[in-house]
Amino acid sequence: MYKKLLLYFFIPFAVSIIGIKIYYSKEVEEQKIYHIMDQIKLSFDAQLKNDKMDDLKVAMLLASNTALIDSLDEDDEDRAYATLSHIVKSIKKHTNVSIRAQIITKDLNILARSWDDIYAGMPLGDYRDDLQYFKNTKQPRTSLEIGRRLGIKATVPVYKDGSFLGLVEVISFFQNTTEFLSSIGVDLYVLLDIKHSDSAVLMRDNLSIKDYIVSNLTYNYNHIQTLKKIDFKKLSQLQLIHKDKKYIFYDTMYNGAMEAIGKFVFVLPQKYIAYFRNPEDDISYLINVTRSSLYKVVKEQVPQNKLYEQYKASKLIAFQNIISPEDKQEFYDVAYQKFDTLTKDELIQMLLQKKVTKKINGKIR
Repeated sequence: MYKKLLLYFFIPFAVSIIGIKIYYSKEVEEQKIYHIMDQIKLSFDAQLKNDKMDDLKVAMLLASNTALIDSLDEDDEDRAYATLSHIVKSIKKHTNVSIRAQIITKDLNILARSWDDIYAGMPLGDYRDDLQYFKNTKQPRTSLEIGRRLGIKATVPVYKDGSFLGLVEVISFFQNTTEFLSSIGVDLYVLLDIKHSDSAVLMRDNLSIKDYIVSNLTYNYNHIQTLKKIDFKKLSQLQLIHKDKKYIFYDTMYNGAMEAIGKFVFVLPQKYIAYFRNPEDDISYLINVTRSSLYKVVKEQVPQNKLYEQYKASKLIAFQNIISPEDKQEFYDVAYQKFDTLTKDELIQMLLQKKVTKKINGKIR
């Protein structure tokens, strides 16, 4: 009788406890998802700003080039193309960085472009309203603008003896930002509102998703079918949608005039959530950084002669292929000392437990 009464009271109590535990586990998981979303957006904003500043630096250097200034002053298309092409090829050769730059006359016609010499003289004013900005200011600007293609455009006005000659512009298409987010497990889709397709004539054949045109040149095609199922109005309301075991969230995309022109959509597969540490952890939140980056962070924070001593022998294995050449001797000295203290069985166990991660190289389109 007592056992039945005990079971009668215990079972509902146990079910309640389990239910409360599941509820709070989901609450904690949801809080973690939203925190991850915020951190990814902050990282994205920082990377996009870095890309803008890198483009602006190059544009400002080009705008101070005497040969390019003279070419603008003399309206010399051939000289402008030869000079610009030489500079861009030199940058590619010595830094392996590809630059797309163009010189624009004061009448808003193309004088020269680094990637071809076909469109010299082509007018830009009809579909580059943003260039009117430079009629009233001498300040350079970097912004997301719709030309014949959506991209980051760093534009610098060129003056000679106080007279406005034209503009130097460096253009990029979100490749660095896309690759950065991919390295932390997030796929980026730069979606331009389809109503701008009349201006973005070179994007009319791009893949479209609902009322948006995919604008970044490289993207992960694996999530396209999921994105085609998404109700973007619902996404705007909820900020975050879980679909096909993926978390989808977004940022509004603005041009230089702060007009909304589309969305930055982020896709984070659910399986990668475990790679991100909990918000309360006191070390790097985006844990899936490269081992090399982590090594650099640790090296900067720890005194040189204490860098390896704090790690067990099993942990030192992770450093063997990423340490800088000047640090190798110190690393080997410490590693040999730690390995010498291990027994044969401990060494075997350490090798058996070592996890091997295979890296697959490929291009995501």
